[in-house]
Amino acid sequence: MLANWHILATIVFRTAVIYILVLLGVRLTGKREVGQMTPFDLTLLLLLSNSVQNAMTGPDNSLTGGAVAAATLLLLNFAVAEASGVNRRFRKLVEGSPALLIHDGKLVMPNMAREHVSMDEIERALREHGIPSVAQVSLGVLEVDGSISLVQQGDLAKAWHQRHRMRYLGRKG
Repeated sequence: MLANWHILATIVFRTAVIYILVLLGVRLTGKREVGQMTPFDLTLLLLLSNSVQNAMTGPDNSLTGGAVAAATLLLLNFAVAEASGVNRRFRKLVEGSPALLIHDGKLVMPNMAREHVSMDEIERALREHGIPSVAQVSLGVLEVDGSISLVQQGDLAKAWHQRHRMRYLGRKG
């Protein structure tokens, strides 16, 4: 009986180590890979999960061993999500932070290179937002989920005015 607990504890430890390594690997690949899965990304994810399975459970191929590994992954994921919700520094470490891609109609090329964002992706985001050109973008941000947010020139002042107008109208009414 004691040997079984030792094996299960080993599975918990091995699974935790693999979870942390995979989480770090995914985090280091950048926002675009996490935010927008391509067929290549899905294939990589499936192969990665298959390749680390034996490292988590070792020689134990039992139902109990698999259940312990799955429970460990779920608990670790829950713990990371909870810690991310409570602690801003931890969330920034795990999720990253937004990156400025366009400022006042000009591309921020060092950030685009660091985040591996191509001009094709910028043009796709422009089309999605109905903005004809980069020159008409006041602010373009790569969000932590991999999406690109764009604010058209003139929209910032309009949004600020509406936000403050609603705040003041709400207080008076």
